[in-house]
Amino acid sequence: MYGSTIGTPAGPLTILADPDGVVYAAGFRTDVEELLGRVHPRLRGPVRARGDLGPVTAAVRSYLDCDLTALDEVPVRQHTDGAFMAHAWQTLRQVKPGGPVTYTGFAELAGRPRAVRAAAAACARNAVALFVPCHRVLRTDGGLGGYRWGLPVKTWLLDHERGLTGDTRSPRSMVEAAGR
Repeated sequence: MYGSTIGTPAGPLTILADPDGVVYAAGFRTDVEELLGRVHPRLRGPVRARGDLGPVTAAVRSYLDCDLTALDEVPVRQHTDGAFMAHAWQTLRQVKPGGPVTYTGFAELAGRPRAVRAAAAACARNAVALFVPCHRVLRTDGGLGGYRWGLPVKTWLLDHERGLTGDTRSPRSMVEAAGR
């Protein structure tokens, strides 16, 4: 497994990926060991530093340079023992930039409208931030809720995406308009 840190306006983004460009973990920290702790034990391996992760690094740079779909095709790998969690992570990848949803809306998108806590748990256990965009999930009242990497990072990501989609509404207004 390779580790690389990319400077972003939201702070340093460290990514752990295999030689084939599959992302196992990503987060807005420089501490590789902290990030490796987010990877399921069955998927962990020694990490070697690498300045550039090829297509993964290129996709992040493209995202930062205004191509909000650049991360969509980057393969990710997370492990869970529950089928819902894996499905929820895949569902998160379908939430469009500039179109945040609430935890309730996320649970509905995942096909389990009553599983709001499970949907929130999927966000909390997501090891590949940015690539599986849990930052696009908000509280029912449109508030930010939490984010492992800090609310300033979540705010920057939402503002970046909202600005590039041309939507000037606040996340709360967007959620109210979408009715989710």
